[in-house]
Amino acid sequence: MRKKYYITTAIAYTSSKPHIGNTYEAVLADAIARYKRYEGYDVFLQTGTDEHGQKIEEKAKAQGITPKEHVDRVAGEVRRIWDRMGTSYDKFIRTTDADHEAQVQKIFKRLYEQGDIYKGYYEGMYCVPCESFFTMSQLKDGKCPDCGGDVQPAKEEAYFFKMSKYAPRLIEYINTHPEFIQPVARKNEMMNNFLLPGLVDLCVSRTSFTWGVPVDFDPKHVVYVWLDALVNYITGIGYDCDGNSSEQFKKLWPADLHLIGKDIIRFHTIYWPIFLMALGLPLPKQVFGHPWLLQGGGKMSKSKGNVMYADDLCDLFGVDAVRYFVLHEMPFENDGVITWDLLIERLNADLANTLGNLVNRTAAMSNKYFGGTVRQTGVTEPVDAELKAVATGAAEKVTRCMEELRVADAITEVFAVFRRCNKYIDETAPWVLAKDPEQADRLAEVLYNLTESIAIGANLLKPFLPETAEKTLAQLNAAPRALNELGTFGLYPSGNKVTEKPEILFARLDPKVTMEKVEALEAAQKAAAAPKEEPQYAPIKPEIAYDDFAKLDLRLAKVVACEEVKRSKKLLKLTVSIGSEERTVVSGIKTWYKPEDLVGKTVVLVANLQPVTLCGVESRGMILCASDPEDKELAFVTPEKALSAGYTVR
Repeated sequence: MRKKYYITTAIAYTSSKPHIGNTYEAVLADAIARYKRYEGYDVFLQTGTDEHGQKIEEKAKAQGITPKEHVDRVAGEVRRIWDRMGTSYDKFIRTTDADHEAQVQKIFKRLYEQGDIYKGYYEGMYCVPCESFFTMSQLKDGKCPDCGGDVQPAKEEAYFFKMSKYAPRLIEYINTHPEFIQPVARKNEMMNNFLLPGLVDLCVSRTSFTWGVPVDFDPKHVVYVWLDALVNYITGIGYDCDGNSSEQFKKLWPADLHLIGKDIIRFHTIYWPIFLMALGLPLPKQVFGHPWLLQGGGKMSKSKGNVMYADDLCDLFGVDAVRYFVLHEMPFENDGVITWDLLIERLNADLANTLGNLVNRTAAMSNKYFGGTVRQTGVTEPVDAELKAVATGAAEKVTRCMEELRVADAITEVFAVFRRCNKYIDETAPWVLAKDPEQADRLAEVLYNLTESIAIGANLLKPFLPETAEKTLAQLNAAPRALNELGTFGLYPSGNKVTEKPEILFARLDPKVTMEKVEALEAAQKAAAAPKEEPQYAPIKPEIAYDDFAKLDLRLAKVVACEEVKRSKKLLKLTVSIGSEERTVVSGIKTWYKPEDLVGKTVVLVANLQPVTLCGVESRGMILCASDPEDKELAFVTPEKALSAGYTVR
């Protein structure tokens, strides 16, 4: 029976479309899950969306839609982006799922009935984006200590969880389980800043908004969004508070890894473990608070205008190129940096040169010198030994890195194989060997060693760049291998043929052309995000009596001919039919319409207006148009369906 491995991401908050910094976590979790599967684990990866709270309610209200309509749209975007990035999740949970909401209500009631939750009043400072309360002493320069945003005074009836009741037990657990919180710096932060100074009771319900899971025994309260969100890790796999949990839950819990951003480490290493203790459930084995991906050194935010989206990056560079960058450029503990220049530089150097060019020219040389056939001849030289050692030793090094969640280091070890292959080409100079017929067997051995080493590296690359790994193996006509086979050199079948026309895996990017595309993209994003101008309206004129209006004779008129009025920049001369007769009407609409576009249109004519002469042309009537006060936009008033000319408008 295979050993299970249950891994989760934090569920994405559905306030807006996730940027590349949010998406990084899903890609990181996917790489870990894929590697664990490669190791032979029975892996279950859960991700999803966090959909309740005051911020969601306010967002929806501003758009004039319901909160459910808003979260449905954003949750769809999250799932689309996760799928685009190749995230191999087994479950996508939404906190608006009916089964999840039912369990949240049960859990809240149980904790209340066993005395862990009590009713009281809360008075303090509240951060809407973080959905968190703070005392004045917890604020940083008067701002939210988590996001740096504004806070507002809040006072309301609320239910509270007795955090201090479980704090000593949690402190003991953390001290006796050093692997529980990673990296270690996150553990020290939680202990020194929160647990050791003493926990205050946690507000776990709200009454100032309604978009949340109702407390079933006190419906004016909704469950605090963090209690609602955190329990997804157990409800998503079949936990039942009444004791009827699924076999899947019994198999998977406790989670092997909660993968989260460092900004929500407190909720996952203090609140969540205490909730689990109160429910009598074991704690997750590990919580890893990964660093942030910063845009040019700053945290991404729409207000700063520095947001990068994964789908835009994929359109420009390709999915695996984006996966490579975010996985390779994120350190274990410190924040990573993403800029357009750095992206272009890394993709050209590592993907186009180190990997893409290597695969292409290796296959090309086999085709050029041996008709695509790769043979092992046994004509070896000392230089071969180091290449083989690097290739066969890579799997152990990558596995060691992945056990410590040092994913960036793991990818570096994979690319060390490809870099050693490039060095081997320089050392052996196949093009020189090809000039001497007596060196044919040596040349064949060199190309075999290259093909075999690349095949080993490509197999190791699968969890990180799955599409690229598959393409590489296909070009070499190499079969996928088990992880435990990668320590053996020589499994590539001698006599195999590489593809006849190798594909360029990653083309070099022209920095100038790429930045022009980036500038166009950013301009489009800026235009889309710009506040829409409120339409301006002319003031309403003084009231008139109905009898005054009744004096107007408004008729439908069909334009039968139209031409420009000579000596005028604004006027058009229209010949219109009102059924019983034809008339000439002069109208100042030349800015908006061409004469040929008007013939055949039905318009509304003031038929009993006194004739006037404009630029030498008599005008008998006036055509009705709608426009803004500054005449930037103008359009005819027309009937919604075809009616005969001459009909009365009233």
